[in-house]
Amino acid sequence: MTLALDRSDETAEAQGVYALLKRIFSENARLYTRSYVIAVICLVLVAGTTAFSAWILKDVINEIFVNRRAELIPWICAAVFGAFAIRGVASYIQAVLLAKIGNDIVARYQKRVFARLMDLGVNFFATSRSGELAARINGNISAIRDVLNLTITSLARDLISLLGLIGVMVFTDWFLSLVSLLIGPPLIIAVVYIARRIRAVTRETVLLNARVAGTMQEVAQGITVVKAFTMEQQLAARIGWLIDQAFERSNKLVSVSERMTPLTEFLAGAAIAGVIGYGGYHTVVNQEPPGAVMAFIAALLLAYEPARRLARLHINMERAMVNARMIYDLLDMEVQQNDAPDAVPLEVEKGRIVFDRVDFSYQEGIPVLHDLSLVAEEGKTTAIVGASGAGKSTLIALLQRFYDPVDGQILIDGQDIRRVTKGSLRGRIAYVSQQPYLFEGTIRDNIRYGRAEASDAEIEEAARLANAEDFILAQPQGYETEVGENGITLSGGQRQRLSIARAIVRNAPILLLDEATSSLDNDSEKLVQDALDKVMKGRTTIVIAHRLSTVVNADRIVVMEAGRVVEEGNHRTLINKPGGVYARFYALQGGEQPDLLDKKPARNAAKEETPSAAVS
Repeated sequence: MTLALDRSDETAEAQGVYALLKRIFSENARLYTRSYVIAVICLVLVAGTTAFSAWILKDVINEIFVNRRAELIPWICAAVFGAFAIRGVASYIQAVLLAKIGNDIVARYQKRVFARLMDLGVNFFATSRSGELAARINGNISAIRDVLNLTITSLARDLISLLGLIGVMVFTDWFLSLVSLLIGPPLIIAVVYIARRIRAVTRETVLLNARVAGTMQEVAQGITVVKAFTMEQQLAARIGWLIDQAFERSNKLVSVSERMTPLTEFLAGAAIAGVIGYGGYHTVVNQEPPGAVMAFIAALLLAYEPARRLARLHINMERAMVNARMIYDLLDMEVQQNDAPDAVPLEVEKGRIVFDRVDFSYQEGIPVLHDLSLVAEEGKTTAIVGASGAGKSTLIALLQRFYDPVDGQILIDGQDIRRVTKGSLRGRIAYVSQQPYLFEGTIRDNIRYGRAEASDAEIEEAARLANAEDFILAQPQGYETEVGENGITLSGGQRQRLSIARAIVRNAPILLLDEATSSLDNDSEKLVQDALDKVMKGRTTIVIAHRLSTVVNADRIVVMEAGRVVEEGNHRTLINKPGGVYARFYALQGGEQPDLLDKKPARNAAKEETPSAAVS
């Protein structure tokens, strides 16, 4: 029973390999038909001239050195030179063509993978380590190129070379050829055994190396925290363990895949020694001319290399296919939030936002929002406040359709956002996060990401409105200054003002501010808040705030607790609500709320709740 299961698993795996190989060829072969035809012709010429080099050795020895026919020397020399010249030119052409095809394949698949990553939802990235993902992609895409190149070169060069040389051997001495070919069955058995072992080891090795690269990237990104907390030894031990695991798996992979080498050398050595002994006996004892034996030995020696490559083809293909399969796993990953078939572009006339009885959870059974309903009126500012874990940032994520509600609706001007295209939805929203992210490039590039078609004048105007122009012009190259990785050359306040300039350039009717000033010092906060006041005018704005002092002027304040709306109103109304959640938060942050200050028990209660009521 177990044996039958093992065989069925092997059959299914083999079918999967052939299906994957068929897919790779169907996606790529037609695009490079002309180049592949030329490359195959060149490879056939290489194979033919290799066989010719062995075949002509018989005439070189017998006609020149034994029979001493001087008139044949120029012709034989010219033939040998021509064969090597043709092989050299053909080898160059096929190598260049296959390299260009391979580079183009890698570039195409890099674009496809990036496009797929852009289609995948935020939930995919929330569960994937960015460094590990990047390492896997970089290491695996080249496998598709390797699969194609291995197949083409093995069939057009190695197989044809081997067949041509076997033809020379059979033509020269059929009996010796038969004896020499007896090494084939043991090689086939060994290849099947090793290929089965190498499949699992290759996948483990790839994943471990990706984890090592991902961990190194994380350490590089968080180096200031590493240094501040003297984490060097802890991290060194952790990454050392990963490296040791990858080292062991890599060694295992090498030891398994290289088992073919001693076996092929042993079998080839036995075959060649036998041929030399047999041929030497006939030459010495029977006085036969040595040309035929030498040609046979030359053909056998030349056949060894393509035979060895063909023997390793299945093993090398297994390694490449494991990597290629990982790429296709990513390309075939289902997009969780595709646009609905009947999705239409979002039309925003006023910008009125309605959350209608929304339920949501990131993990099944762990609710984050419960029956949440609220309205953000058009052209006005709605502030969302509440303790950590209340669901404030989740609300922002749902509005941008990073996730979809489990139940309920989110409407913009009466349009369910699940029935509009994601591109049009996000194109009508400008977003400023708590931790502004800048991308590699210049200051001008980072502002222009808000709207690709923005002119330089619009970018500079946005920078002025964001109170960023002064520090930009103080940079060495002004707007053309490189910001470094995630804006490392700029302060937190400067990065935030650039992200606000990016939002201004977007010129969207809806503005989302997710604790945009919470991590700034007082001077930076004032500059950023002034910039935000300018950009908020005339836009429907939803603000999530740590510091309640930044939202006291909001048209409406919504207080959330445990995924529900518990209070709504403006600042004056809410601080005068006895025992209110907002009033308690305001008092904890040093605000002067008469009801709380005049009532000793309430104030003491507020103090007692301080540890659990920290505002996010």
